[in-house]
Amino acid sequence: LLSVLATAPTGLGMEVMAPATINALNGSSVKLSCTFNSCYKVENKQFSLNWTYQECRNCSEELFLQFRMKIMNKQLDRFGNRVEFTGNPTKYDVSFTLKNVQLEDEGTYNCYVLNPPDRHRGHASISLKVLTKEPPKHDSTVAVIVGASVGGFLAVVILVLMVVKCVRRKKQQRLNTDDQKTEEEGKTDGEGNPDEGTK
Repeated sequence: LLSVLATAPTGLGMEVMAPATINALNGSSVKLSCTFNSCYKVENKQFSLNWTYQECRNCSEELFLQFRMKIMNKQLDRFGNRVEFTGNPTKYDVSFTLKNVQLEDEGTYNCYVLNPPDRHRGHASISLKVLTKEPPKHDSTVAVIVGASVGGFLAVVILVLMVVKCVRRKKQQRLNTDDQKTEEEGKTDGEGNPDEGTK
């Protein structure tokens, strides 16, 4: 019951991906999926994750799940002990499962990820809709094929963009290193060798 994947390529931030909308049946368990791309390996000491809940668009965000060295559940009265972290940050997956879904769980779930040396935090949000009965079954073969094609195409585009971004970032770091070397060599030449014009 997922919609087409929503991505959040925010130019500067990391790419964080999550479904724009998830439908869950009242009383069931549902996985709220959130994954990210990064040029760097995840180091637990530096990596950080926040999951927040927003009841309405203008409501304040409530922090209920956090990763700082390890997973920490912020026990909101709203969720009790129904939140279970089911992701694996080292595999770029920060999903969680919400058990025994209630009608009051409807709202927006925000996934914030920061993986230094990336300096900019990535963000994606999921709108959770709680259904009181199963939606009518209909032939959705065409929709599934179209959805899979669009999803596959998006995945390829994101992968290509990530490769280009990582290559550029590494090239930029190499250029910065080369510039420093050139400056140091220039200083040495200025001190040790006579200038061409004075010969």
